[in-house]
Amino acid sequence: MYYTYMVRCADDSLYTGWTVDIEKRLKAHNEGRGAKYTRARRPVVIAWVQSFPTKQLAMQWEWKIKHFTKEEKERLCTMQK
Repeated sequence: MYYTYMVRCADDSLYTGWTVDIEKRLKAHNEGRGAKYTRARRPVVIAWVQSFPTKQLAMQWEWKIKHFTKEEKERLCTMQK
């Protein structure tokens, strides 16, 4: 299984990525071993996550979400709650 996710950073910004292990990836972000963007914005928490059967789909959704406006990203996070 592959996952596309958004984490909410300490400065209230959202970071989008994809992974095969969501718990391991969240831990990496919070230990400063994740994306450069999140290193200076710790701690981060999961704001949204969706599983996909293929890496290609997960990566396509990551690309889509990265092109969303902040408002669209927030709406997506709210829809999952």
